[in-house]
Amino acid sequence: MGCPGRWAGLYFRGSSGRRRVVRPWLSMWRVGRQLCVQAAGGIRLSGLWNRPAAFMSTLLINQPQYAWLKELELREENEGVYNGSWGGRGEVITTYCPANNEPIARVRQASVADYEETVKKAQEAWRIWADVPAPKRGEVVRQIGDALREKIQVLGSLVSLEMGKILVEGVGEVQEYVDICDYAVGLSRMIGGPILPSERPGHALIEQWNPVGLVGIITAFNFPVAVYGWNNAIAMICGNVCLWKGAPTTSLISVAVTKIIAKVLEDNKLPGAICSLTCGGADLGTAMAKDERVNLLSFTGSTQVGKQVALMVQERFGRSLLELGGNNAIIAFEDADLSLVVPSALFAAVGTAGQRCTTARRLFLHESIHDEVVNRLKKAYAQVRVGNPWDSNVLYGPLHTKQAVSMFLGAVEEAKKEGGTVVYGGKVMDRPGNYVEPTIVTGLAHNASIAHTETFAPILYVFKFKNEEEVFAWNNEVKQGLSSSIFTKDLGRIFRWLGPKGSDCGIVNVNIPTSGAEIGGAFGGEKHTGGGRESGSDAWKQYMRRSTCTINYSKDLPLAQGIKFQ
Repeated sequence: MGCPGRWAGLYFRGSSGRRRVVRPWLSMWRVGRQLCVQAAGGIRLSGLWNRPAAFMSTLLINQPQYAWLKELELREENEGVYNGSWGGRGEVITTYCPANNEPIARVRQASVADYEETVKKAQEAWRIWADVPAPKRGEVVRQIGDALREKIQVLGSLVSLEMGKILVEGVGEVQEYVDICDYAVGLSRMIGGPILPSERPGHALIEQWNPVGLVGIITAFNFPVAVYGWNNAIAMICGNVCLWKGAPTTSLISVAVTKIIAKVLEDNKLPGAICSLTCGGADLGTAMAKDERVNLLSFTGSTQVGKQVALMVQERFGRSLLELGGNNAIIAFEDADLSLVVPSALFAAVGTAGQRCTTARRLFLHESIHDEVVNRLKKAYAQVRVGNPWDSNVLYGPLHTKQAVSMFLGAVEEAKKEGGTVVYGGKVMDRPGNYVEPTIVTGLAHNASIAHTETFAPILYVFKFKNEEEVFAWNNEVKQGLSSSIFTKDLGRIFRWLGPKGSDCGIVNVNIPTSGAEIGGAFGGEKHTGGGRESGSDAWKQYMRRSTCTINYSKDLPLAQGIKFQ
């Protein structure tokens, strides 16, 4: 998920012509943001938050500054159901901009009848799509990627507007969908099973892979484009059709993305229901989990809800692909390069305002470097400019909802009760929107209950440790197992970390942050993170069913294991 590189010796020239040094811990973000803004193609959103309240009283989509939303074919009220045609007979909801809590536009959600109709149309579409050769399916996915490229800036701006992440991250998230489309195109010519040696003469033993059928995809607010893309692109080239339910609070993004895909399917004279959409809430999610027609359900969300989903799917012996919570740790040993540790911890803890599943929530520092790193981090945090997500200098935007702000405050108070000291941040900012201060807490016990609880907010708990054995155990003692990282130069320690007694997470990094996964690797975690794998490597197998096939091309009938039955 978009990890920045390390930049050294960077200078920017100001309006006076004089050079100014960009601090190392900020350079990794600012360069990306400047590139993003330069590529904006005329979409300039800075300064909008200084408007008087009366100016913001109507839906944002009706205001001239947001006319670019029309480029995504959005309007004041949008239909939230797509199954070859657009509709929706459910409740009308309004989505809000987290940066100012102003209403953006409205979406009419799916009713139960809409859901039933959509599932039936998706099943009908599968009968056509499954017969399309995989390389031809890959060509359609390639066209989807190209269509997303054409809209990458405006769609990224919508992600920033409706989700609240900074623009460079919003555009980067759309880029992930584009990248996985490129990856899937190549994969469409490579998927398949092996031919295995048979122990019987005149026999062939092969593995045949076929699509599962209908893949339900439930995504979360924090990555409203990329996670759907990971599932959709791979599921499509495998021969599946998809039914998407995004988070209600990012419904406009779901509608906009589906409109782009629908145009590609229409141009190829394919059923639109290959990529269906039903906007809605928990009732639709429950229906998908219980529906035997949904052959695989991919769910991204909290561990608590994910457990309920898993039980409902398992009750009908269905398949689920779960991407749940993470309580991710960075470990810095005494030999760590602090010029890597500090910007990595900053990005991993503060990026996306702490709302990534791979956000670093625990930082373990060897006792010999603890105080120095904490002091450096405090200085780095003080340099992070908070504000309008579209300001080219801003690195940190709002939390997604008011409820998230309340959870942030509750976690800070609980940390204090358990003996922690807030050494930076800890408060709500006095400004419009859902802004909180990025926060550092020290002094907690490694097994403090709050440190073992995933709070989707920018709170970093910092701990001291003495030795490798101790800190590896502390990394693994939480229930989640998504992402982890160590900083060290010790080669032996690195391979112990990667080995059976090292990290028990699905993502195990060395000298880079916990966040920033590339699409070429399988993404997912262990334990209460759910065990699912999406994106690259052999994650495509999750979307297919495997048959072992024995073919007798001889005139004899030898039985396996040399059995004689005559």
